[in-house]
Amino acid sequence: MPERINKFIAARSQWSRRQADELIARGLVTVNGTPVTPGATVTDADTVTVNGMTISAPAALLYLMLNKPIGYITTTDRRMSDNVLDLVPSTQRLFPVGRLDVLSSGLLLLTNDGELTNRLTHPRFEHEKEYVVEVDKTLTEDKLDVLRHGIRLRDKLTLPAKVRRLTDRGFSIAIREGKNRQIRRMCEYVGYNVINLRRTRVLSLSLGNLTVGRWRYLSAEEITHLRRDTGLL
Repeated sequence: MPERINKFIAARSQWSRRQADELIARGLVTVNGTPVTPGATVTDADTVTVNGMTISAPAALLYLMLNKPIGYITTTDRRMSDNVLDLVPSTQRLFPVGRLDVLSSGLLLLTNDGELTNRLTHPRFEHEKEYVVEVDKTLTEDKLDVLRHGIRLRDKLTLPAKVRRLTDRGFSIAIREGKNRQIRRMCEYVGYNVINLRRTRVLSLSLGNLTVGRWRYLSAEEITHLRRDTGLL
């Protein structure tokens, strides 16, 4: 049955429909060897390529949660050592949803669902992620208030955050954006150096007691909640 080209690509790759439209506009998508235009329809009998890569038949959608260890890189480049993809099954092509820097640990979602990936990572959706942070000095309430109300990073104010003290040097913070090294930079702004940074939650999905370096499949209920929370249901 014919379907729109952007939907066809999103169902079979890491790209969302919006990203597929951008690739089409850049002339990077062909159908049976001919550049395609937005809005075109295709079937499984057609050969669709994106930037020279053939888009195969739709794979079953997979959703994994990994408790990323410190020292592993969040990348899809299999040539790089200490890659988070080395820690999960390699029978299906999976993509990390967002990033955790090499010195951070915790919840990392991996999937082949391009639409969900886009909803969770595009800044305009402002989906909440929570972290537990340990710093090198005793926390003060005035500095925690600065983190709560937002600070200026590269001339742009961060969105308000939910901050809760856990110990003398530890706190949790929930943010709705994902600027590069944002929490580390926010802490540096108020005079703290981060000793440990661990992501514990993405929307309703919590890390729980999953062991560091281990992974598990999401339950059907967790997938439903994620897709509902991101507006896909």
